[in-house]
Amino acid sequence: MCNWPPTTNKKVGGPSVEVQKERSASLKPLREKTSKAERRALQEAQRAAKAEGSKAPVATSGVLSTNAAPAKATKAPSQKKDSSPGAASERRGGGDRPPDKERKKDVPHPRMQFDDKSRVEKAKKRSVVKQTEARNRVELFRHLPQYEHGTRLPELESKFFQLDPVHPAVYKAGLRYLAGDISGGNARCIAMLEAFQESIKDYSTPPEKALIRDLTAKINCYVSFLIECRPLSISMGNAIRFLKTRIVKLPLTLSESEAKATLLSDIDRFINEKIILADKVIVRHAVTKIRDGDVLLTYGSSSAVEMICLHAHDIGKQFRVVVVDSRPKLEGRLLLHRLVRKGITCTYTHINAVSYIMHEVNRVFLGASSVLSNGTVYSRVGTACVAMVAHQFHVPVLICCEAYKFYERVQLDSICSNELGDPDAISKVPGRKEINYLDDWANRENLQLLNLM
Repeated sequence: MCNWPPTTNKKVGGPSVEVQKERSASLKPLREKTSKAERRALQEAQRAAKAEGSKAPVATSGVLSTNAAPAKATKAPSQKKDSSPGAASERRGGGDRPPDKERKKDVPHPRMQFDDKSRVEKAKKRSVVKQTEARNRVELFRHLPQYEHGTRLPELESKFFQLDPVHPAVYKAGLRYLAGDISGGNARCIAMLEAFQESIKDYSTPPEKALIRDLTAKINCYVSFLIECRPLSISMGNAIRFLKTRIVKLPLTLSESEAKATLLSDIDRFINEKIILADKVIVRHAVTKIRDGDVLLTYGSSSAVEMICLHAHDIGKQFRVVVVDSRPKLEGRLLLHRLVRKGITCTYTHINAVSYIMHEVNRVFLGASSVLSNGTVYSRVGTACVAMVAHQFHVPVLICCEAYKFYERVQLDSICSNELGDPDAISKVPGRKEINYLDDWANRENLQLLNLM
């Protein structure tokens, strides 16, 4: 009795084909040693081996020396046949990767770099407002827009009846952005969405054009105009993406009036749910953190923090608010007036004295422009200074930010992306005309003033 292996053991990519066998004294025909079922299984194995491109015999034969050389010779062709496109991609580690087209959709568009001359020239040709570049540009921030701030508002006011592609409501919002009448992330976002609502009400689809494409192009034109007036905040960018998504997803079966009514309802729902209702939820939770006798500190002017203080005062809690402010905008003064008018005890100081006043503080409430995907808080300049001083004094810091301001990107520092204000604003001190050391700073080539917002 002798044992013969039914198949050969082939190593893919190996140098040889290994065959294990045992010879007996007397060799009998194959039919006498195998049953009919075994022979059928053997034939199927041979067919499978041939389909894979292997010329090496799978059947057990007494003489295998003649088949060893062909097996080695056919090793390379068999590997080529086995290496299908799918298998090759799996070996490269890309088996689970999405196609290139899908991957490109996931990558966010790069920001406009204003040190790229070719792209800047193209942007100037498309721009509605002719802006003059600043002469003494800060080298570290050359990739950000730096323009003369005193020339844009008069030019926009003179072109009020000449800008046909821009809706009057959008034009008015842009002028108010540029003049500084509207400030704060929530207020700017609501003003923009309300301007878009007015433009959608007055919109009519041109002949031989589709509403979805034409209205999206209109919104893009409005957004470009608003960016020229003042760079968009992150929350405004999220709201614009929401509106464009709703436009694209409009059913083709809707009439123009139905589509417009749907978009107007979507904008109202966004304002109510994402901003107004979100602020109410923040206020309800934040008030529970305030105890009688607490001294609260806030920086600048945040609408969410203001609502927290007013609601805590309305329900009868006794506390004092320290308003920390900074030049040149001095936004904290407006918050101070509104809190004092409601009867809340307040203390006003500048950011250079924050380490002195922090001894008295129990809680710090700060607003935020955005929260990045890695948890970093993005807010007005000086917020990090206040938070670090509070951390040094072991004072808890609470950030009040709506969910629609959350952003999927990550910002490594304040240089890669920021908003630059008017340099003249920090060269002058209101009410102190005798401080005129920087009156002619623009004529000094080796002097650059940086005003981060």
